[in-house]
Amino acid sequence: MSLGNSPTGDRPSVGRALQQARLDAKLSVEQVSLSTRVRIPIIHAIEQDDFSRCGGDVYARGHVRTLARAVGIEPEGLVEQFDAEHGGRPEPTPAAPMFDAERIRPEPRRPNWTAAMVAAIVAVVGFVGFTVFSGGDEDEPDGSAVAGESQKSDKPKDPDSGKDADEDGQGRSPEPSESAVAGAPPDKVTLRIVAADGQSWISAQGADGRELEEDVLAQGDSVTVTDSEKIYLVLGNAGAVDLFVNGKQISEDFQPGEVERLTYTKGDPEAG
Repeated sequence: MSLGNSPTGDRPSVGRALQQARLDAKLSVEQVSLSTRVRIPIIHAIEQDDFSRCGGDVYARGHVRTLARAVGIEPEGLVEQFDAEHGGRPEPTPAAPMFDAERIRPEPRRPNWTAAMVAAIVAVVGFVGFTVFSGGDEDEPDGSAVAGESQKSDKPKDPDSGKDADEDGQGRSPEPSESAVAGAPPDKVTLRIVAADGQSWISAQGADGRELEEDVLAQGDSVTVTDSEKIYLVLGNAGAVDLFVNGKQISEDFQPGEVERLTYTKGDPEAG
């Protein structure tokens, strides 16, 4: 984590410059927090040049840029000053291709076990009726083979091997997709965030302002949040994140190292 360095010469530090600009604009910390969705304790810390609450230099740069815009000053100069005082801007990491396991797939068609069972029962009943009415004549050909063939032929076939689906005791239909978001309830807004290409800080708030989730996801971690009306989402290092909203994958061109602020509601996954 990085703490602010003392300014050189007469130039104010990054935090002091943001604080003075906020006071000149006659804005309170609460007003800036409401407009940027940056938490009040983090704003206080940044104005004191304490960036340790930001979760790392990547997220600190995003907060500096966001707060500068909110108080009406040019953000690039402050970001450059922050980089100069904290070892320079980190090189962005290339985005990795999406894992096939995370893509939403349609549910596979399952064997119709009900139809197979009905067909088997009909075949058995037919065989019994035939035996009763024929008087069990030994000269008649044994109908069990016919019944057996009827039962076997009515069972669903495995599309890969051509064998009966239950010949080895279990069907061969593939397991359903790992993404639980595919079954998201239509009366809620559901978000699934996956840190697919590196660490990312996330913050999610519900429509009533309550905090749903705030955490730093390591690469490979994921989290799912829901709300009955709306979710306000902040993504740090957005380029490392795969995002699924209401059962659909979002294909936004998020950039590594950038902070994204998004709003989602029930229905189609379109950012507000």
